[in-house]
Amino acid sequence: MDKLPKIALPAIFIFIVLVILISKSAVTIGSGEAGVLYKTFGNGVVTDKPPMGEGFHLVAPWNKVYIYEVRQQEVFEKMNVLSSNGLDIKLDASAWFQPKYNELGKLHQEKGEDYVQRVLLPTIRSAARSVVGRYTPEQLYSSKRDAIQMEIFEETKKIVDDEYIQLNEILVRDVTLPPTIKDAIERKLKQEQESLEYEFRLITAEKEAERQRIEAQGKADANKILSASLTDKILQDKGIDATLKMSESPNSKVVVIGSGGDGLPLILGNN
Repeated sequence: MDKLPKIALPAIFIFIVLVILISKSAVTIGSGEAGVLYKTFGNGVVTDKPPMGEGFHLVAPWNKVYIYEVRQQEVFEKMNVLSSNGLDIKLDASAWFQPKYNELGKLHQEKGEDYVQRVLLPTIRSAARSVVGRYTPEQLYSSKRDAIQMEIFEETKKIVDDEYIQLNEILVRDVTLPPTIKDAIERKLKQEQESLEYEFRLITAEKEAERQRIEAQGKADANKILSASLTDKILQDKGIDATLKMSESPNSKVVVIGSGGDGLPLILGNN
């Protein structure tokens, strides 16, 4: 009985030490995450091997694991930029990005955990200022937004590709102009729209007038051909045919007494 406490105390101590070591050695990496291993007594950040994947891992207690999200993420940025004529423009944009998985160790070693603030956002701001500075407020407000979005994406991607960041998309969500400039542009666009509508009406009217001229010319040509083909004999025959049809009508009483001066029957006694 006297020996039991002497054996139990060291065992309890060893058990506590083991629990502490295991707790410090155990690392759980969640879904959509990856770990970068830092070896304290080695060469520091491990860059020559893929990062640690999802799940449970045991590492030496003197080493450390830095966990990064490797899924696609979104960051929002509001910027004040200048147009080509020096007007202040407010740009609201967002970026879809993720770290390059196989180069996560280099990203941690060279850029650090706050790589978004250190690399990505400054690059987006620089690209946005460069791109927007090529356009007028009218272009920014109306027709060139898609082009601006694509140019910002291409310029940003060209830089961050070498910084171990995969850029998937840049979205320009809003472009805000000074109120006076916005009102002036809207008035100009309205006037241009009204002018286009007026031109359309003129073109439509001209086409209708041309159609009527062609139709009238066709009728005139047809009448000319018809007049040339109608001889006195044909007219006399058609007159006789018409007179016979009228005489057959129950509502008419026709008396033929000789003929008229043009050789057609003379009709009297219509009721």
